[in-house]
Amino acid sequence: MLVERSAALIRASREDVRMSTSSLGSAAGVDPSMIEAFEAGTEQPSEAVLTRILRAARLRPSIPLALFADEIIAVAREFHLRDVRVFGSTVRGHDTDASDIDLLVSTTPATSLFDLGGFADAVESMTGFPVDVLLDDLLDDLEDDEHFRHVLVEAVPL
Repeated sequence: MLVERSAALIRASREDVRMSTSSLGSAAGVDPSMIEAFEAGTEQPSEAVLTRILRAARLRPSIPLALFADEIIAVAREFHLRDVRVFGSTVRGHDTDASDIDLLVSTTPATSLFDLGGFADAVESMTGFPVDVLLDDLLDDLEDDEHFRHVLVEAVPL
């Protein structure tokens, strides 16, 4: 999925770190004219080249989350989940290229454990980042736990 959305990912990650196409190309070992072509969508990078570019631009998980929000919500529905919310470093603006994605979801009567795993895998494939999924139903039992108390407070809709 990342390669198919490479134009938007490359541009957003480059702009996020305020790099020129020339400096990003130099950092990634890619000709700057190719960076421009990738961003314009006239060329598509290989997975290996895209990985080098996104590493050089220090892609943060908040970028694909924003770009793919509608798709992630649609995938949640396919897996019988609703009310997708984000919490953790991406919400606080402290995410880095080493961060994961923390999602809080609500279940439906049709939700199974397979749905939770499938949803997490789908979002990981879509974004390129590890994903943790918490169920808001379970947080009711953990509201006095200092490690989970913040989740409901800081979670925001995707």
